[in-house]
Amino acid sequence: MKDYRTYSYWLETCGDDLTPRPPLAGSTEVDVAILGAGFTGLWTAYYLQQRDPSLKIALVEAEIAGYGASGRNGGWCYPGFPVTLGRLRERFGPEAARAVSKAMHESVDEVGRVDAAEGIGCGFLMSGALRLARGRHELPAITGAYETAQALGLGEHYRLLSPEEVAERVRVTDVEAGLFSPHGAVIHPGKLVRGLARAVERRGATIYERTNVEDYVPGPKPRFLTPYGDVAAKTLVLAGEAYLSRLARLRRALVPMYSLIVLTEPIPEERWAEIGWAGRELVASSRYSVDYLQRTADGRILFGGRGAPYQRGSRITDAQDRHEPTHAMLRSMVEAWFPSLKGIGFSHAWGGPLGMPRDWMPTTFFHADRGIAGAYGYTGSGVSTANLSGRVLADLITATPSALTALPSVNHRSPRWEPEPLRWAGIRFVQEGFARLDREATRTGVAPSGSSLVERLGRH
Repeated sequence: MKDYRTYSYWLETCGDDLTPRPPLAGSTEVDVAILGAGFTGLWTAYYLQQRDPSLKIALVEAEIAGYGASGRNGGWCYPGFPVTLGRLRERFGPEAARAVSKAMHESVDEVGRVDAAEGIGCGFLMSGALRLARGRHELPAITGAYETAQALGLGEHYRLLSPEEVAERVRVTDVEAGLFSPHGAVIHPGKLVRGLARAVERRGATIYERTNVEDYVPGPKPRFLTPYGDVAAKTLVLAGEAYLSRLARLRRALVPMYSLIVLTEPIPEERWAEIGWAGRELVASSRYSVDYLQRTADGRILFGGRGAPYQRGSRITDAQDRHEPTHAMLRSMVEAWFPSLKGIGFSHAWGGPLGMPRDWMPTTFFHADRGIAGAYGYTGSGVSTANLSGRVLADLITATPSALTALPSVNHRSPRWEPEPLRWAGIRFVQEGFARLDREATRTGVAPSGSSLVERLGRH
């Protein structure tokens, strides 16, 4: 039996018994069957129960609730969408971009509301989100994002900060500017996902753990196929995020990309006095290769980022959760950002896959005639986006009139990923190109032009 506590600090410290719930024991029939007991599946179940308490709901999970990205992420609950406001405006128009922004801000509030209402205790703290320009080369990204928000009439959500104003919040090296949004919360995702699982069970849902869905059959008699029997339902919901790529039908719908995290030992108070960060804001820079930080409730620094290479064939294995070159890079970045922490110890290192669609755009869909629904493709921005997806799916499945069902992500169809080995070659080209752009911009102090092939391919 796996020791699920070893998969992340969040699962280790969630305070829950991680012994798997019983698996499916023979075929069964329900109203709604959900593949995956992570945030998307659990939020969908939760809101379906609010819409129609009589629904019989089953969640079918290959491991345990919260095993995937929901129990391994950076603890960011913020209104950032996988596709930027500027790109949303270009592709879908300004009204759609504003609607997405509004829905995402509401999602952050909704997570906090449910945490309090259900007594989950995930440490939800509306600390705000701070994006930094570390070096002059990152300034255009900061100012561009602010100008886009202003042009869309969303300027009240953001404030440009000088280096001195950033230092009043947190003291980081090489800061040229900051973009602050008060609407972002730090959370303990392990406690949130495990608490949601208990909340839907209290209302009558059944969670089958250690039950792998091998395939699904849409149509007049929808059902999931597992080694232990079929789960038939009026509606099937695909909520497995990156792990959906293991299903033959969805192999080219999204690819699993790995994000990795390191965590320091608890930091002494005298060092916190040098760093600041009393507000526990969510912090990131503007690197192409992505980084994200939080100050945990027990006084540690979590530092996450990309860098682990994509594996040919979209493989997902436990071995990929630890990629020492990337983890070593993240540990060195902690000291580069906070020189006073030189020599600090690190207690944890983990990682996991996130689901990436070909055009970076997540989708939430429902095909009533085929009895199939789903949501996936968060590209690492899934904590609050999954809450939005759960509410949208509940509205779609129960035919509840809602402005949310008009969002551009609803019934969106992304292009399919290329077949292998073209997929591997293209993704590795972009991964290596992003790393090269970051190194060159740091060395020269000049922002990337935005016109290179790598930047065009990775635009979102």
